[in-house]
Amino acid sequence: MTSLWDRSRLTTVVGGIVATLVLTGLSIVAIGQLDGGWRPIGDNSCVVPAQSAPVVNVTVTNMGGPMVGGSTGMMRAGAMRLVADTATVQHGTVTFLVSNRGSVSHEMLILPLQGSQLAGERAIGGDGKVDETGSLGEASNSCGSGVGDGIPPGSSSWVTVNLTPGRYELVCNLPGHYAAGMYTQLTVE
Repeated sequence: MTSLWDRSRLTTVVGGIVATLVLTGLSIVAIGQLDGGWRPIGDNSCVVPAQSAPVVNVTVTNMGGPMVGGSTGMMRAGAMRLVADTATVQHGTVTFLVSNRGSVSHEMLILPLQGSQLAGERAIGGDGKVDETGSLGEASNSCGSGVGDGIPPGSSSWVTVNLTPGRYELVCNLPGHYAAGMYTQLTVE
């Protein structure tokens, strides 16, 4: 005969095993997604013209989920990131090819870093964006070059700029995206 204490203990153990299996499965899925598992949503039919300048490939993404307001009122769409395939380029003409692998629109701006300023340290305004003063270029034109209304999921944009030696920050400046981690540093030698 099983006592009430033994049944309670058995329920706790079984519950712990089930929770462990569920969390392990979710962890495996998350690791796969962070390891480049995200694919464009829809058909990326953009035709990027041949570039004579060196190309920096930039991926903008989020880990799914609808845009929701957090406790700060900032709009978020899952964990976000902006990743360049290189951290250093030679000065001169450079093309940035930006591909959106997420589920919401993104963009990419090139902003110079001043003095000892680091990527991710810019002040965020009440509109959820950073100051774009001094921007050297923007890729936010769906299937096109330069400024537009954002790069929708599964699409690309590009911008070609002339960079002088220094440190720059590549950012997505749609409301809440910078605060969600969409920035990286680029060094120009």
